[in-house]
Amino acid sequence: MTAIARAMGAALAAAGLFAVSALGASGGEPSSAPSPSRERELLALLKQDCGSCHGMRLTGGLGPALTPAALRTKPAESLVATIVSGRPGTAMPPWRRFVSEAEARWLVARMVSGDVNAP
Repeated sequence: MTAIARAMGAALAAAGLFAVSALGASGGEPSSAPSPSRERELLALLKQDCGSCHGMRLTGGLGPALTPAALRTKPAESLVATIVSGRPGTAMPPWRRFVSEAEARWLVARMVSGDVNAP
């Protein structure tokens, strides 16, 4: 992660707009599942940061629901691309500074399975 991304994340965290724990995103692509501590950070990011728009229970709000039923017909790679790159013209920002593509793929698998609670 670059110093600029860390500084941006710290500023957003200070403003209450981003969970400080999510700043641990690595710049590279992990070859396997995230470490247990990173898994907890990613699930906290999902609940807190994604939940601020998608609803604290991920059942919808400003953004659509992120429940297994709502995601069932969506291609996983499309969901990963949305997380990493955002959706231009919408309120969905890109999260690539904080979440790698592999981590986004892990999050999508958790959302689709409905297993979004921290261990």
